[in-house]
Amino acid sequence: MICEAWSWSREGFNQKDEYMTKAALIFSILLIVNTLYTWLIKNSSKGLAPLPPGPRGFPLVGNLPFLEPDLNRYFADLAKIYGPIFKVQLGSRLCIVLSSPSIAKEVLKDHDATFANHDAPAMGLASSYGGVDMFWSPYGEHWRMLRKISVTELLSNKRIESLYGIRQREGRKLVQTIESMVGIPIVIHDYVNATLFDILSGMLWSGSLVGEEKKQITSDFRRYSQRLVNLCGEPNISDVFPFLAIFDLQGKGNKMKKLVLWFDKIFDQVIEKRLEMKTVINMDFLQVLLQCRDQVDQKKTPLTITHIKALLQDMMLAGTKTSSTTLEWAFAELMQKPHLMKKAQDELDQVVGQDNIVEESHLPKLPYINALVKETLRLHPAAPLLVPRCPSESCVIGGFLVPKGTKILLNAWAIQRDPEYWDNPLEFRPERFMNSTSDCDYKGTNFSFIPFGSGRRVCVGVPLAEKMIPYLLAKLLHSFQWKMEEGAKLDMLEAFGLELVKKIPLVMIPISRKCFI
Repeated sequence: MICEAWSWSREGFNQKDEYMTKAALIFSILLIVNTLYTWLIKNSSKGLAPLPPGPRGFPLVGNLPFLEPDLNRYFADLAKIYGPIFKVQLGSRLCIVLSSPSIAKEVLKDHDATFANHDAPAMGLASSYGGVDMFWSPYGEHWRMLRKISVTELLSNKRIESLYGIRQREGRKLVQTIESMVGIPIVIHDYVNATLFDILSGMLWSGSLVGEEKKQITSDFRRYSQRLVNLCGEPNISDVFPFLAIFDLQGKGNKMKKLVLWFDKIFDQVIEKRLEMKTVINMDFLQVLLQCRDQVDQKKTPLTITHIKALLQDMMLAGTKTSSTTLEWAFAELMQKPHLMKKAQDELDQVVGQDNIVEESHLPKLPYINALVKETLRLHPAAPLLVPRCPSESCVIGGFLVPKGTKILLNAWAIQRDPEYWDNPLEFRPERFMNSTSDCDYKGTNFSFIPFGSGRRVCVGVPLAEKMIPYLLAKLLHSFQWKMEEGAKLDMLEAFGLELVKKIPLVMIPISRKCFI
């Protein structure tokens, strides 16, 4: 099956006469590189374990023409044929896909240090000032410094608790906004995403932007963030033929440069205003980073303004998109099973009370709400293939050779639906996480449940996400009853990209439960 999403594999080389010379040159380079790459792989693996099995592909392009739009499902189907570890050739890149908890454990625990590097795509590097952020930075001293600051200074429980007032304020505003829309169909993702953006911006740089300036920049930021995410999620010839990146054949590099310039201008504006402030009331993330900049050894592990801007962008993008997508999927599942919504609301009424306000302090007493979130993340992980890894040295995984520099994909979507580890894996059943023997947490210690990854590169935003997502879900279920438009049909189609979103946005009608706001 030829996938339209990968149509560049045909379009880029089907030009008119004036482009024939360039096409011939590129083809020659591809042929030479492909021959050398195949020779190196074969010779470097002599005497070692064999490469994993996998489908046969064409010369030069490998398996690219056969890829299907929903890669998570396509790879899950291949795993049924070739086993939990198999290879596909993506242009000049060898890619190995892992699809079982036991194989994931080997990579994320037994060989964690070897696989600690992310396989940075061209647009990922271009969007992060050359990969100086924590997300795409290679494993090493610089990355360890950024992670330490994030874990101990920015996302510690103490820091997150100190900024609860922002989450509380924006959560109440969300309820008030939807209260004004009672009886009217709304796209829930848009409202939740806007709230998460306001929460994150408040936690990152509260007070640096005010009034109309804040309103305009907030609107622009959300719009440009979506463009950046879309651009990063689109197939890029530079990722499968890295030596062609310098030509920017699809023009994506130029588009990303323009986006980055806009973000850079905003970050400069925010930081400049903060530096001009004589007194700072809140110790938000920006203020913490500026203080850390003055404390670190700039010669050994520098923390510059560029690094700070890259970190701010990481947290803003990761904290808004994935959380709003998870909440939309949660509501979609609840609309299919109204009795589960009632069960959640009964728990809220019992713990919070019908005339009270949901607070984060209630969350530990709301096991069913927390189970709803976990079951949503199990069936609909925001990043179905997690973040690609790249081994720093060749090693043997599952009895097969994994060469240095290979692109490694962990199919969390398939792993979390594995019938060997999950009873009735396709059924949405939150109760499975309420069993006292369940050891599934968000740190990835149980390798059958890894929505945020595991090991050294597990998502650092977990402590914040496990508060924000159930908190907003609880507030929306406590304050409103939800229903579909009359005659509307609920679909559960997925759209694969940088994240796994609903193909058709969920539209619901809120009905007030007359709770105190």
